[in-house]
Amino acid sequence: MQQYEIVIVLTPLLSDETAKEAIAKYSKILTDNGAEIVQEDNWGLRKLAYPIQKKTTGYYHLTEFRAPGDLINKLEVELRRDERVLRFLTIALDKHAIAYNDKKRSGAFNKKPAAKVEENN
Repeated sequence: MQQYEIVIVLTPLLSDETAKEAIAKYSKILTDNGAEIVQEDNWGLRKLAYPIQKKTTGYYHLTEFRAPGDLINKLEVELRRDERVLRFLTIALDKHAIAYNDKKRSGAFNKKPAAKVEENN
């Protein structure tokens, strides 16, 4: 199975409950079709880089998962049909991206290097 990341941008007109409902729908589609969700990250309401459908903000949600390749097409068809979705982007991760995400999850990038001790002789 290949590992993927998908970022979904939902319309800002949704309540928090409705946005969570929409994301839960897509997570359920993934798990029902044999995908394994590695990580989900809700980025919340963010400003868009450019207006989409006269909207300047959107709810962002990132999901990292392992799935067979034919599932991606099914998921993207469902995303295109949903009026709540402004944009989405699915990316197949290579081994370097997977290693980077694992390091990021483990907190390796948050650790500060040990301070150098100066010796006075």
